[in-house]
This record gives sequence, C-alpha cells and structure tokens, in this order.
Amino acid sequence: LNISMSAQRVRVDLGELTPHNVKQLKMVNELIFPVTYSPSFYDAAVKSGEFAKLAFYDDLVVGAVCCRIEDGDKLYIMTLGCLSPYRRRGVGTLMVEHVLKLAKENNVSQIFLHVQTTNTDGVEFYKKFGFEVSDTVEDYYTRVEDKAAYVLTKTMN
Repeated sequence: LNISMSAQRVRVDLGELTPHNVKQLKMVNELIFPVTYSPSFYDAAVKSGEFAKLAFYDDLVVGAVCCRIEDGDKLYIMTLGCLSPYRRRGVGTLMVEHVLKLAKENNVSQIFLHVQTTNTDGVEFYKKFGFEVSDTVEDYYTRVEDKAAYVLTKTMN
C-alpha cells in the first residue's frame, strides 16, 4: 500500500477582537488559563484595538493575546495563549511578534508578563524571544494550587 500526502498549506494569522467574537476570546482563555477573567477584562479588551487579537489557525480561533500600556512606557502582556493541540505551529510566535511590533510603535522601554512558576514550557517559549525571569511573586494567583508566578521582562532597545 503506497499512500502519498501532499503538503497542506495552513494559514496562521491574527484577527480583530470585536463585540461579536469576544465570546471566542473568553472560551479560549477559559481553556488555557488557570484563572477566570472578569467581564470588565473582556470589555476593555474589545476596546483596546491592536492590543487584543484573536489567533487563527486556518479559520479556527486557537489562541489570543491581550496587552496594555502601563506606566507610560511599559507594555504588559495580560494574556497570551494557544490551545495545546496548536502549539509549536507558529501561533504563539506570531502573537509575540505582534507584541514586539506594538512595543516598537509605542516607544515602549520594557515588555513584561507573569507566568506560573510551574509553566516551564511557557518560560522557555518567552526566553526564545529574549525575555528573562526578573522576579518571583509568591502569591500572585488566587484560587489555584500553584500560586507563584515569575515576572518575565524584555528590555527594548
């Protein structure tokens, strides 16, 4: 039996977050993250323009990124995640590249985020982009077993 498969091109891209698709962001976040985000988080995300994007694998929502400017010149990644079956397919890289572009466009001096200390894959992923562990916050998360978080930072040039 001889079976040949042709290489299938898959489109990975980012799309706009709107009031009409914000429920997809909520669904993805509930599947990925160990915390629950408030309705005000989602309201702010919809209004944040380029700072909140859905990630698509072909036409399927498989991830999202939400960030904001803090202290005038820092960019905080509130959430950046991809459903596990779609990891290592360029989705997370596309989201980080978008954040780096936003940082340059907004003259950001530093990008930072929190990652659970038990999320070694997440820490290693960000290190590939030049992020470094700069601090540990022992009781960052509530209502989860692993409460500690690393603060990862990347200084922009």
